[in-house]
Amino acid sequence: MKHFAIFKRLAGSALLTAALAHTAPAQTMNTNTNHSDLAVLGGGCFWCMEAVFQRLPGVKTIASGYAGGHTENPTYHQVCAGDTGHAEVIQIEFDPTVISYDKLLNYFWEAHDPTTPNRQGGDAGTQYRSIILYRNEAQKLRAEKSKLEAQKLFSSPIVTEIVPLKTFFKAEAYHQDYYNENSQQPYCQMVIQPKVEKIEKKLKKSAP
Repeated sequence: MKHFAIFKRLAGSALLTAALAHTAPAQTMNTNTNHSDLAVLGGGCFWCMEAVFQRLPGVKTIASGYAGGHTENPTYHQVCAGDTGHAEVIQIEFDPTVISYDKLLNYFWEAHDPTTPNRQGGDAGTQYRSIILYRNEAQKLRAEKSKLEAQKLFSSPIVTEIVPLKTFFKAEAYHQDYYNENSQQPYCQMVIQPKVEKIEKKLKKSAP
């Protein structure tokens, strides 16, 4: 099962040199309005989470990054080594008049398995833990309530951490918009694409 993590590291290493010159901002989705809020979530590989949440109506931008640890300005390779305490996360800028924080959390529980500690599929390590980093007391209370409701959907206990956000560190440029830019990579096809197809199918069914 470790081959998934190997695919990730090889893919990242192969793209690093070319991508260092690429400084485009995180992918922009949907309409741009004056209504914005932020959510920070981690559910395994940030490439997977980014690809799923990019497709949700009301999501404006997404940045992949690191949070929940103790190392300042960590690099991807430091986080992969497991010594920083950080998890791979995404910072979601969303329009709360289109999609609520509660609705984002509903998709969060569907986008990964929150019952597996420090693992998502073949990706293993503390950086892949399930985590919600709240920005204020309101988000904390809503996250705790959402977790209780989500537990009804799983036979095993949810292990998702709910912790305050201290600092979000944006990941290297080559991690941003990763699936859209590298959909032919083996990891993208084997791991991310099924998640994307699942969410697109769900959105199509719910469309008016």
